[in-house]
Amino acid sequence: MSDRHRVVILGGGFGGLYAAQALKHAPLDITLIDRRNYHLFQPLLYQVATGSLSPGEIAAPIRGVLSTQKNTTVLLGEAVDIDPTAKQVSLKDGATVPYDSLIVATGSLVSYFGHEEWKSWAPGLKTVEDATMIRHKILLAFEAAERCTDTTERCTWLTFVIVGAGPTGVELAGALGEIANHTLKHDFRSINPKDARIIIVDGGKRALGAYPEDLSKSAEKQLHNLGTRIRTGVTVTNVDEDGVTLKTPDGEEHIATHTVIWAAGVAVTEFARTLAKKTSAETDRAGHIKVASDLTVPNFPDIYIVGDLALINDKAGKPLPGVAQVAMQTGSYTARAITRKVQGKPPLAPFSYFNKGDLAVIGRAAAVANVFGIHLHGFPAWLVWLFIHLMYIVEFQSRILVLIEWGFLYLTFNRGARLITGVAANKSIGKPEPLENLGE
Repeated sequence: MSDRHRVVILGGGFGGLYAAQALKHAPLDITLIDRRNYHLFQPLLYQVATGSLSPGEIAAPIRGVLSTQKNTTVLLGEAVDIDPTAKQVSLKDGATVPYDSLIVATGSLVSYFGHEEWKSWAPGLKTVEDATMIRHKILLAFEAAERCTDTTERCTWLTFVIVGAGPTGVELAGALGEIANHTLKHDFRSINPKDARIIIVDGGKRALGAYPEDLSKSAEKQLHNLGTRIRTGVTVTNVDEDGVTLKTPDGEEHIATHTVIWAAGVAVTEFARTLAKKTSAETDRAGHIKVASDLTVPNFPDIYIVGDLALINDKAGKPLPGVAQVAMQTGSYTARAITRKVQGKPPLAPFSYFNKGDLAVIGRAAAVANVFGIHLHGFPAWLVWLFIHLMYIVEFQSRILVLIEWGFLYLTFNRGARLITGVAANKSIGKPEPLENLGE
């Protein structure tokens, strides 16, 4: 039996995968565990939800990605418990996995702020299943409107509400605007897809609130050009089969719609809450674990937290956002820290995040970007967005396929993955059903 240092990585997202790859040549035995057998490129998940890409084009089998790493074993499983004293992780199937160093990169879930019942009518966007469900709801709405003879009900079907004006909400709204204005404009006979109402609602003062104000205003203008209406300073008080209820400065307001998409709020996984409890770690209200300067759990120098789960402040004292580049940098840092520890070298300097910028795409040749402090709008920002996203897709073959798809989309606005799937795909169109009845 090998007596080499055992590193267990929980999660095959950006944080976990980058940590594993950075340990490729280290004299360690690595075990990466994920409940999915693939790495998902989440920043492009909204393009699956809007029919631009297929799931296989933004996902790569983890075993394939790490197949050349002879020091790495990949296991399909889900961590549910931990014994930090005995240094072992328990999986859902009852198996236990011992470790010398543990990297926790379990990511985040959609938060409905204590109203889990809203999930039945407003899917979030974290998984492939979420994306295909949203695609189902969007396309089914147009189909239902085509067959609807009642003017009011048709308007309800053609109303789309996105909760959250962050990057995900903005990108979803932009893609929806292109679908309504361009992709579907010749496909129907009874309706004009351009009549679709796309509404973003958010409690903040502006869209992309974390971005510089000029980029925020530019994004709002570009969304407006696609027919999207942005409602800021409002909060959601209810979501059901009949629509969304908002609390506004002028009182309560109801928007009748059958298509609500949730792009606001994140929560940690159940394992993360268990870990925090077992280690007595300090957390914020959402459950993110406050880490030491070397990304370890205080009093547990063998447990590292990376990516969305870690509560890390920047130089200004503000928490780092749960974005891909944070996960990548924390994953790589942790790998270097463990390698130095095993080799008996002095520890690394405290983790310092290098912000390469922020990007959000609204549509064809429409985007905003803050790259190393340089603010870009429109086509230049879109080119930067395209290059960076292609560069970070894991598999080379997927990069080529995505580039081809984007080329066709740019020239024709055609979205080739406009499929209504699931067990409800062949049902007669009628009153909307809760998501759990639609199937995957």
